[in-house]
Amino acid sequence: MSVFKRFTLLIGSTVVLSAQPALAEDFLVDSLSAYQKAVSDLAPGDRVILKNGVYEDFEMVFDAEGTADEPIELTVEEKGKVILSGQSSLAIGGKHLVVSGLVFKDGYSPSGAVVNYQVNKNRLANHVRVTELVIEDYSKPDRFENDYWVALYGKHNRLDHSYLAGKRNRGVTVAVRLNSEESIENHHRIDNNYFGFRPELGSNGGETLRIGTSHYSLEDSFTLVENNVFDKCNGEVEIISVKSGSNTLKGNTFIESRGTLTLRHGNGNKILENVFLGNGVANTGGVRIINQDQEVANNVFKSLTGYRFGSGFTIMNGVPNSPINRYHQVKNAYVHHNTFIDVSHIQLAAGADEERSAAPIDSRFEQNLVISDKADTTFSFFDDISGITFNDNIANYPVDKKISEGFNVDDSITADTGYNVTVDGVTVGASKSVKALTKDDVGPSWYTKKAYDTAFGSGKVHEVSAGTNALFDAVANASDGDVLLLNDGVYNEQKIVYIDKALVIKAKHPHKAKLLPQRSALFEIKDNGALSLSGLVLSGEDAPDATGNTLIRTQKWGLRTNYRFKMDNTKVVDLTVNHSYHFFAAGARSFAKSFSITHSQFSNISGHVLKFNKEKDDLGIYNVEMLHVSDNSFTNIEGALALVYRGGRDESTFGPQVTVTDNVINNVGKGKRNSRHASLFFHGVQIANVTNNLFEDSAPISIELTVGEPQNHLSGNKFDNTAEPRIVDFLAQK
Repeated sequence: MSVFKRFTLLIGSTVVLSAQPALAEDFLVDSLSAYQKAVSDLAPGDRVILKNGVYEDFEMVFDAEGTADEPIELTVEEKGKVILSGQSSLAIGGKHLVVSGLVFKDGYSPSGAVVNYQVNKNRLANHVRVTELVIEDYSKPDRFENDYWVALYGKHNRLDHSYLAGKRNRGVTVAVRLNSEESIENHHRIDNNYFGFRPELGSNGGETLRIGTSHYSLEDSFTLVENNVFDKCNGEVEIISVKSGSNTLKGNTFIESRGTLTLRHGNGNKILENVFLGNGVANTGGVRIINQDQEVANNVFKSLTGYRFGSGFTIMNGVPNSPINRYHQVKNAYVHHNTFIDVSHIQLAAGADEERSAAPIDSRFEQNLVISDKADTTFSFFDDISGITFNDNIANYPVDKKISEGFNVDDSITADTGYNVTVDGVTVGASKSVKALTKDDVGPSWYTKKAYDTAFGSGKVHEVSAGTNALFDAVANASDGDVLLLNDGVYNEQKIVYIDKALVIKAKHPHKAKLLPQRSALFEIKDNGALSLSGLVLSGEDAPDATGNTLIRTQKWGLRTNYRFKMDNTKVVDLTVNHSYHFFAAGARSFAKSFSITHSQFSNISGHVLKFNKEKDDLGIYNVEMLHVSDNSFTNIEGALALVYRGGRDESTFGPQVTVTDNVINNVGKGKRNSRHASLFFHGVQIANVTNNLFEDSAPISIELTVGEPQNHLSGNKFDNTAEPRIVDFLAQK
């Protein structure tokens, strides 16, 4: 690039030129009109510089023709001091361009992408680098309205050293698009980025990275995904969805991410030198193989707990003569020199059913090291695995006899031994050079990575005295993470208490603080809300005489952020004013990451205790991920203890997962308005643990199996004057 520049300051429509002649030009702009004027006639070597400030509703088109030696740049005056907010976006067209230092936050894109490597379908980006980009919490208000944060089109483009975290609405965080000849065999590079928190979507469409689509999956992409960190990317079962061929994913680190790197479509992909760190977190996984000629080598899988499609390692069954959008048979998979440490599940021929009946063929599992120290590693076989040969593997425990000929057992090996061992000159396991990246190794060095999900009780403690609207006032004045300690007395609440932060509300002395709502709800959980209750008495005796009363609810529609709820050692009584007075109701398009009730007492309720059944469109959407109910008593409940509904056939999520254990359930579910005629009603629940409960004079358990491979554990329950559980297997009726 030329070292001589002419400097131009554009303020609105005013133009100020320096006297120094030059071959290239810098444009310092502070408004959209100034930006548009600057980019209207750019030449190689020029730079457009956004002046420090906040730019709201700033829709940029950066369309120019640079050269390899003199690219045209779009950058900022000072990194971290230029914020694009409101409905802002960037569309890029042309070639040999560099974009750096942009920060998108406090808003959402007005279009289908925040950063789009195309202006329109006829004007794509080529040889474009976007670096040190920040997109944080920039999600559309409707969690099921789709968009991309970054959409790559064209060829030879790069996204690097960027930070993307907090995407809450449906749509892939970063999508590599192959929908035209101009974008196939693109040779894109995605490297050194930090992909941060992606909360559970509760539906398909929550991938962090997707390369291709099923329609173009037989095309090659040649995309390199290298040295990135994926930290708590939990959107759905596919963290990365590879749907094209000849891609390389190398040297990436996955930290406590629920799901897998999935070779969903396309052939000839390479998964090399990656590290998967589950740290024992539920549903953390590794790699899932589908299609032909896939190589998985020199990776480390550690402390992964996932099962089925979210396992630490999975080879799938396919569909004979599969259509392009289903499951192609695994053929010529080569899995070698990987190290598995405390990986709960390795699943082979997974997903086998009447449709997926094509077992893997011509595949090899060789020179892998399987270490089981703190957690057992279980190999599971769901169909014929004779098409996978096992050679020169080592485990430190006896593996299943079906594959034992392909394993040597050495119980002296532990996780402390290292990633590999050498026996008779043959190295087994991943190379010692494979290293996990940290958060600080990637992303822009000048931008602080945000912490999500404020811990309950992490803030200040405030004592609250009883009185009218005392709780409402205390909540309004509290900060995220605070604890409200309620003194003895009666709290008459004439207003709905809105929860838009993480709060703990607890009695100073158990059951000495009594809350009496005088509105249709006591608490309403809103965006950014999380609520923990302890030691309280919650009574509906002063509630209005109206239908639709609900003691605790989410906002009725469109909760964008996931919430958490826990309640312990609390009494809930006399929710009987008018009929169908519920304890908790989830609104449509709300999603509980976790919901727990323990050591509490419920008595005299005319409605349901828990309603997680608002999503009736049968699109795989549901209202709660993990529901835990234990060591409680439920007496004289006309409705159900819990209604949990997940409709549709989609297999892209882990939940709902429900545990109901060690409860006493007396006279529950027999009211005439309980249309399900059940004390517990589960439709489409993926994991149901109902154990060691006493059911007395109650409606039965009703479970409807609809999708996936649901796990139902019903044991140790006693049914006194209560019918046996009803289980309807819709899967068997397909």
